Amino acid sequence: MTSYKELGLVNTREMFAKAVKGGYAIGAFNFNNMEQMQAIVQACVETKSPVILQVSRGARDYANINLLRNMARGVVEYAHELGCDIPIVLHLDHGDSFETCKDCIDNGFSSVMIDGSSLPYEENVALTKKVVEYAHQFDVTVEGELGVLAGIEDEVSAAVSHYTKPEEVEDFVSKTGVDSLAISVGTSHGAYKFTPEQCTRNADGVLVPPELRFDILAEVEKRLPGFPIVLHGSSSVPQEYVKMINEYGGKLKDSVGIPEEQLRKAAKSAVCKINIDSDGRLAMTGTIRKIFAEKPSEFDPRKYLGPAREALKKMYMHKNIDVLGSAGHALD
Repeated sequence: MTSYKELGLVNTREMFAKAVKGGYAIGAFNFNNMEQMQAIVQACVETKSPVILQVSRGARDYANINLLRNMARGVVEYAHELGCDIPIVLHLDHGDSFETCKDCIDNGFSSVMIDGSSLPYEENVALTKKVVEYAHQFDVTVEGELGVLAGIEDEVSAAVSHYTKPEEVEDFVSKTGVDSLAISVGTSHGAYKFTPEQCTRNADGVLVPPELRFDILAEVEKRLPGFPIVLHGSSSVPQEYVKMINEYGGKLKDSVGIPEEQLRKAAKSAVCKINIDSDGRLAMTGTIRKIFAEKPSEFDPRKYLGPAREALKKMYMHKNIDVLGSAGHALD
């Protein structure tokens, strides 16, 4: 077994306590390859932001658990080399079983999410509690989930969202002992978060999604004062990257994300972790498509992955500074 402490990582407990007190959220950025990882760390070092490196079940299988463990060690050293020892969490996103969570804990993850949200309530409680009891033996923090987000992202799929019931949150947290709670207030997985019928169009003809259910968030905060809340499915789907992808051969019709001003509002509340995955995929894909179209003879991966990494870094810096409010808080 490898403890995350041996790798130089931290768990989310102190990180979230500071975020709740400071009125900002920490970016939980998904990564699948070295370039994404480099971009995240570079952006967070330059903005002096704490960060949660997030790995989905699919990404974990894609990368291999042993490589991930050693990449995590390298990430901490890389941040130091870049000049700032920012707090770094390695987190399992949407763990689907006790066995998956245990394997991650045993291999150096400092935080895990157990997603029992699709199960009947009591089964969700029982599964989440089992993971918490194991994780806390090793000081690993656990995120649970109440409510179901619609959309598709990796192996997580749901046709219809179910808002979190505020009357359940106190009982759930008390019975399971989770360290943070993901809730459903209108965010959604993937790049197609809303249908055109769910949106309105502004004066420029751009689709505008319905507002998040801040009333549910406020009621959850009232029932769990100071408790760390998590938002999944919080990519904003930047239209410049959608346009770029479509201009250079892609087909992303009516892709709509969560407006950044709504995420900033949420970050000032008890929401202290905001998950962002699709935005990174869009920035990387758009940049690569543009290079392939403009330089069809290019076949050196460094010549298209390098610019993609720079686009990602720019986007993550923007998220930390303008959306999450986490910039400057790494050394609090």
